[in-house]
Amino acid sequence: MKLSGKKILITGASSGIGAATAVLAAAQGGEMILQARSRDKLDQVADRIASAGGTGHVYPVDAADNAAVESAAAKIKTEVGVPDVIINCAGAGRWLFADETSGEEARQMMDAPYFAAFFTTRAFLPEMIARKSGHIININSAACFFAFPGATGYISARWALRGFNDALREDLHTTGVKVSMVAPGKVATPYFETNEGAEDRIPGIVDMFYPTLTSEQVARTIVKTIRSRKKTVVPPLLMSATVALNPFMPGVIRWLMRKTGAKR
Repeated sequence: MKLSGKKILITGASSGIGAATAVLAAAQGGEMILQARSRDKLDQVADRIASAGGTGHVYPVDAADNAAVESAAAKIKTEVGVPDVIINCAGAGRWLFADETSGEEARQMMDAPYFAAFFTTRAFLPEMIARKSGHIININSAACFFAFPGATGYISARWALRGFNDALREDLHTTGVKVSMVAPGKVATPYFETNEGAEDRIPGIVDMFYPTLTSEQVARTIVKTIRSRKKTVVPPLLMSATVALNPFMPGVIRWLMRKTGAKR
């Protein structure tokens, strides 16, 4: 799919991977529909897009609030049109042991990314199916393929998003609507600044063997995925190789994750 003239909706577009993807996709001709909770930050992203000659429509919304998502979707359909591409990039959640995690925070970690992706996708799906075209891209984490200590709620939510992604693909396999997942390894984003202690709980093997990506590098991968419609993309390359090996040597990889992971 070419980006030029395509309507591309991005949740979590106010910072990090979402903002970087919005700016890059707009530079390549995409008409951007920007969603996140903060209007001020979305306006800043839209201004960056406009200064480069692109178009960015701002629709502040809490993507975990189904009623708010549906209300915003109705406005988008009227004012901009049904997106050609939806990039579910909203995500949150601290890295904590299960006993450190309150019930309320566990629910919040499921809100974004899982429910945010479900609600946003569902809001536009009937029109995409009727049109027989569209592309849903779910931005996940490589944590959706593994388990390691000290991030129980976060990992559970990421596995839920992976399950949604794979089940949705089966739902839509005869409709013309494509589904992809981009699940990068460690990315240098504001997440680690606002979630103190999370970076310390990344298994040591990650920093030893896998390069930390920038938001811009992941954005380039996402834009390539829009074009290629590849089902699953796990950057960097060595992380992708580890995911491919995991079914054949799960015990070894689980031991390495546990051995170099967070300690009580």
